[in-house]
Amino acid sequence: MHTSARSHPSVRNCTHTSSTTARFSTPLPRRRPTCHSASSSSARSKPAGLIERLTGVGFDVPTLRAGATPWLIGAGAAVGLFVGVTLHELGHSWVALRYGLEIESITLWILGGIAALTSVPREWDREFRIAIAGPVVSVLVGAGSYAILLVVPVGLQAVQFVVGWLAIVNVTLALFNLLPAFPMDGGRILRALLARSRPYAVATRIAARVGVVFAFLFGVVGVLSFNLIMLLLAWFLYTAATSESRTVLTDELLHGLSVGDIMTRDPKTVSVDTTVEAFVDRLVRERQTVYPVVDASGEPLGVVTLDDLRDVAASERAVTRIETVMQDATRIRSTADAFETLSMLQQSGTSVALVGENDVVTGVLSDADFAHALTIQRGFQSRIGG
Repeated sequence: MHTSARSHPSVRNCTHTSSTTARFSTPLPRRRPTCHSASSSSARSKPAGLIERLTGVGFDVPTLRAGATPWLIGAGAAVGLFVGVTLHELGHSWVALRYGLEIESITLWILGGIAALTSVPREWDREFRIAIAGPVVSVLVGAGSYAILLVVPVGLQAVQFVVGWLAIVNVTLALFNLLPAFPMDGGRILRALLARSRPYAVATRIAARVGVVFAFLFGVVGVLSFNLIMLLLAWFLYTAATSESRTVLTDELLHGLSVGDIMTRDPKTVSVDTTVEAFVDRLVRERQTVYPVVDASGEPLGVVTLDDLRDVAASERAVTRIETVMQDATRIRSTADAFETLSMLQQSGTSVALVGENDVVTGVLSDADFAHALTIQRGFQSRIGG
């Protein structure tokens, strides 16, 4: 899921910026404690004043500004912030594990944290609980920080300041992440609630549109305030929302289809000894763009496509054999799930696969096959919907 927090105060001029987002993710506050020196002893520290107003605990500002104290406060606040973000992501992960979902990774980066799951549950109640777990943990961390603030001795002003700031920043983190800006936590909660009465793909499309609106608003704020972090967050929200929406739509369209349903069956093959020149002539006549490459015994060795021939100079085509330009091919079974196969091919960086059993090629699978299947499914569903 995704999470993010707003700016937060500090004590001398130390500024930290960050906002979180994830498949289950958590954005960081945009600022870390900052201290501004005052020309007069009566000047108040804005961060200290904010914490005092919100928690009721007072501070001796000169003590907070003395010597290396501002640096210690900044370091403690930064470490505490990332601990809070990590706990937020672990909250998502703990609930996901209870539902038997695997956690691929937990990553902390400039915009916060990301807990990547191998798959997102389609049951609305499961997604709701996983999504809300992060903000709940952040609120609990904030409450715990406030409780510590109340028992810290008055003499430990720097410690009081750090835990007071962490109490505020963690609650702010939770509230910010509850904004319905898909794919942040609030956006996933929105999709879960929409999916109670709508198809999953429709719920995703609506939540993604809301996320794009928030991305636009964050972008406007970033431009007007010259805030790079807000611009990065806007870019992240836009790309993540549109990407996940497309992925879910593709999954819906390919639902129930196997590789055997969409592959090109019984493709013509080309011998490994064939020259590029002879092969080009076949391409023109046969209008097939992906060919399994076989040896003299008919055993498949790889594939060759039109793109593989582009780097062969015209003067070299008569002497260049297919063996030198062919590419290795992933081999899959015809019974494999179409969407899972598409995801696997994209992750491996290839767009072509051989389909078959026991070294017998029964078909080839390429981007063109997926595109054709998606076009047919989309047109069919549009007619049914109309």
